[in-house]
Amino acid sequence: MPHVIVKMLVGRSEAQKAAIAEAVTRAVMETARCAENSVSVAIEDIAPEEWDAKVLDPDIRGRKASLYKKPGYAEV
Repeated sequence: MPHVIVKMLVGRSEAQKAAIAEAVTRAVMETARCAENSVSVAIEDIAPEEWDAKVLDPDIRGRKASLYKKPGYAEV
């Protein structure tokens, strides 16, 4: 039962968010070999001034062991 949380800077439209959720769902289904009804996707909008405190420090720097794709914008 994969659940994916996508955290992004604010500014994407609802159509863009729906397209992201659909693409993530397809990728998870294909790679994890699970049914569509097993996958859930949440999208959280983060203000630029809150990115470091809400994402970079706790989720990226704070979880290095579980980070499979590192960002190119910060030292991790």
